Amino acid sequence: MTTAVPAPLCEFVLGGARSGKTAFALERAEARGLAPVMVATAEPLDEEMRVRIAAHRAERGPRWTTIEEGRDLARVLGEAANAERILVVDCLTLWLSNLMAVEIDVDAETERLCEALTHLAGPVILVSNEVGLGIVPENALARRFRDHQGRLNRRVAAVAGRVTFVAAGLPLVMKDETAAHRPR
Repeated sequence: MTTAVPAPLCEFVLGGARSGKTAFALERAEARGLAPVMVATAEPLDEEMRVRIAAHRAERGPRWTTIEEGRDLARVLGEAANAERILVVDCLTLWLSNLMAVEIDVDAETERLCEALTHLAGPVILVSNEVGLGIVPENALARRFRDHQGRLNRRVAAVAGRVTFVAAGLPLVMKDETAAHRPR
């Protein structure tokens, strides 16, 4: 007799731009059979971003509920996560950019986010960009962003039960704490 292994409450999906990470996260969420909720961090600051947001919303379809929150993810996760639905946070990279744009303490907000992730009342999948695999940025702001993103990704990966890296649409599971509980 096989025992069902519950999926982790917190999953983390990261990869490069247009790598397929969001599509992978959405597929994982749909497979859970819970009511899907998108926590969108993009702020519609220009026409291009407004068009992108509309296109993403249309791709997900009417089954998905959307919560728009560009900065206070810890609060949203605490309020919105429950056992009847699955949240997909897309994405931590834009969230970080939003924080830096208004000079909010990134380290403090990262700590708040990770604390919220350790007390989830329901499943969450977080999406983020891996920005540290390329060349060193030429300006100080871009280097600060890259460094903050690297630390943020490390902290979230540490608290997540499952971490998947997506490249060219192919997922590579880097961490899966549920694997240790599977029958052999």
